[in-house]
Amino acid sequence: MWIDVIAVLPEMFSSAFEYGVIGRARKKGLFTLQVHNLRDFTEDRHRQIDDAPYGGGPGMVLKPEPIFAAVRSLLRGWTKDREKVVLLTPQGKRLDQQLLVELSVLEHLILICGRYEGVDERVREQLVDEEVSIGDYVLSGGEIPAMVIVDGVVRLLEGVVGSRESLIEESFQKGLLDYPQYTRPYDFEGIKVPDILLKGDHQRVKEWREKKARERTAQLRPDLLEKWEGSRKR
Repeated sequence: MWIDVIAVLPEMFSSAFEYGVIGRARKKGLFTLQVHNLRDFTEDRHRQIDDAPYGGGPGMVLKPEPIFAAVRSLLRGWTKDREKVVLLTPQGKRLDQQLLVELSVLEHLILICGRYEGVDERVREQLVDEEVSIGDYVLSGGEIPAMVIVDGVVRLLEGVVGSRESLIEESFQKGLLDYPQYTRPYDFEGIKVPDILLKGDHQRVKEWREKKARERTAQLRPDLLEKWEGSRKR
């Protein structure tokens, strides 16, 4: 997979993916990531990427010319099932595991990092295939959301995570939050590991884990539990 990121502050990515699972995958060539400075696609000597909004109002808006130039230079002309342009913006579709799965099957992903008061509307209308938000809160720009997407997408690629089973059992992958996890010591400050995990009965452990996952999801994310239960009825 090839991922291009168009950013106002590309320096933020300098060490973000040099470590851990994603860093090892990058060194193995399991994916390619290139981060591009939006200012490199300007044509004026001041390298201006933003301007005041028509009609007045606070803040600045990212100009269309450099964004169009950047995306057009990166597009390969493939079909939408192989290549997509995604804009990171608060008004986009909420990022979830299913969307990460959908993005992970692409061969080429272009991420545009929004900033300031947003981007010129013509970028959204003419250039972008999908708008994505990582949550209902305000950040300084799209660089951090882009990092979230890269991390979430790359770990789904073949060969990145050592065990495919660990991917399947993760929180959200099956629609529920994760069940409680324990390791040594058995007794820590008087709090003991549940006996059911020590008896080697894999079926009972599986049932216990699913029960605890449902309980945790009901407590912390009842919206997810409702969605999960609805999917099981279909």
